[in-house]
Amino acid sequence: MKTERIGYHAFRDRVMTADEAARLVKNKETIATSGFGAGGTPKAVTRAIAAMAKELHAQGEPFALRLFTGASTMTDVDGVLADADAVSFRLPYMSDPTMRKKINTGSIAYVDTHLSRVAPWARMGFFGKVDVAIVEAALIRTDGGIIPTFAIGNAQTWLHLADKVIIEINTWHTPEIEGLHDIWNTSSSDAAATLAQISTPGMRVGQTALHVDPDKIAAIVFTHEAEQSISFREEPDAAIIAGHIIDFLQNEVARGRLPRTLPPLQSGVGNIANAVMGGLANAPFENLTAYTEVIQDGMLDMLRSGKMTAISGAAFYLSPASADFVNEHMHSLRDKIVLRPQEISNNPSVVRSMNAITMNAAIEVDIYGNVNSTRVAGSRVQNGIGGSGDFSRSAMLSIFMTPSIAKNRAISSIVPMASHVDHINQDVQVVVTEQGVADLRGLCARDRARQIITHCAHPDYRPLLLDYMQRAERQPGGDTPHILSEALSWHQRLLETGTMMPR
Repeated sequence: MKTERIGYHAFRDRVMTADEAARLVKNKETIATSGFGAGGTPKAVTRAIAAMAKELHAQGEPFALRLFTGASTMTDVDGVLADADAVSFRLPYMSDPTMRKKINTGSIAYVDTHLSRVAPWARMGFFGKVDVAIVEAALIRTDGGIIPTFAIGNAQTWLHLADKVIIEINTWHTPEIEGLHDIWNTSSSDAAATLAQISTPGMRVGQTALHVDPDKIAAIVFTHEAEQSISFREEPDAAIIAGHIIDFLQNEVARGRLPRTLPPLQSGVGNIANAVMGGLANAPFENLTAYTEVIQDGMLDMLRSGKMTAISGAAFYLSPASADFVNEHMHSLRDKIVLRPQEISNNPSVVRSMNAITMNAAIEVDIYGNVNSTRVAGSRVQNGIGGSGDFSRSAMLSIFMTPSIAKNRAISSIVPMASHVDHINQDVQVVVTEQGVADLRGLCARDRARQIITHCAHPDYRPLLLDYMQRAERQPGGDTPHILSEALSWHQRLLETGTMMPR
């Protein structure tokens, strides 16, 4: 029976349907969910809340919530709630197109912040009260401990702060997932000392379960749904970028700057990041480790082949086949993989102590190395900063990667001035496009510009960038030459004509 997943017998009389649990959530309340990206987010209850919101709106009644999560949540939270006009406020990260559209039209207020900061700032009260926590679990132990699924996110903090708690027990997940997670009280007086114990990616310092005051449990809902999965595309530019990064790392090893095993790796989300991991599987590096956010197919493949020995992450972000593999082989994988709350997986002090190599995506990079990773043309949010800032500022080696052009060459990813800056040039050490690699370490602003234009800009835009740079250098004064009347003209031209290329 399903109730076998509830070892704490006192909770068994709180089982109800998703529709019944949704009725516990009231207009203007704040709901906070578990999960991080595609993994670990609730499904049935949030869909039921969205359906309830549509019913109330049809009756002329208001219903909108403030929504807190770990990171993005895919369609089962962000998508369905945004489509139902059931969200008035969102933090800290999203990537759903419906949610994105409504944020950009101003109908949903959005706070974009570093993922490692969300839980501690929430505990300090900066974001206001949490009314209802909705947490996905694989099971509840006899002692009341809650075993998460493919991610934790900020679940322990939400359980602590919320007035009411709804648990979704997803029986698709094997009970053998217990032992995968590493959870501890990050607000305790000895938290810093505990954090300092994480000296290698595979190190465990906490417990395997989430904990909550039993009196807060208002509902338990059963589901049986595979984690929402993603599909990775094979893109020519992604493979080329991956090749450039691997060649660069091999050269660093040859020069004695990096050990052949490499320091722990962090990789962002998407096709390029996954391609880099796929390329590393065939590179001459052994006994690799990762201290990262998302564990994608490429990283999992390296673990399966023996190329990688240990992974610490915030969540799985997998294709359907890989998600099934992890669920079926959890008994052997949980000794090599650790999932942590995001304030630990993304903690800058751990990243710094491990001398991590970080690899993250950019929307655009300006000629001096400032990176925009979140806003198109400076205004339209595409996603959030996520953990890229947590990792890149503290990295031993910080790499940002992007194709040099987009939209059939209408957009250059290398621009005179970034229209929005998420990562200042001091935190950007290496820029990679399919054109090549710009190593910016130790260079002044003018030399950084020449490296980026020469090695990373697309040939169609390279002469325009060189011309801009040369004319800017003739302006009086300034170690970072700009022509302010032209610096953002490429973005203005894109808005007016649909292309950055002059006609």
